[in-house]
Amino acid sequence: MHLPPRGIDGQTSFDRRELGVILSLYGRMVAAGEWRDYGISCLRHHAVFSIFRRTAENPLYRIEKHPALRQRQGMYAVIGMDGQVLKRGHDLAQVLKVLERKLLRVIED
Repeated sequence: MHLPPRGIDGQTSFDRRELGVILSLYGRMVAAGEWRDYGISCLRHHAVFSIFRRTAENPLYRIEKHPALRQRQGMYAVIGMDGQVLKRGHDLAQVLKVLERKLLRVIED
């Protein structure tokens, strides 16, 4: 059995490739004026990349990595402000496409 990569103290974290994919989308959304800040939480069983419109509010979206779900519905998920799972899957780039569509709407307006 292959164990998921763990950071310091057994924490789950995003690896360099995953962060590259996330930050690429984040940078485009910042340039479009939609997002302003982010936070990363590395917890024992999952990692969370939270996206904010303004620093002092609740996150607009959370990109979560749950390695325990790798063999089930996929370890990546995008969760909306209301806690609803917008997309879940095995491939991070595919899961993030739910947010890419929002970028296309911003550019078209």
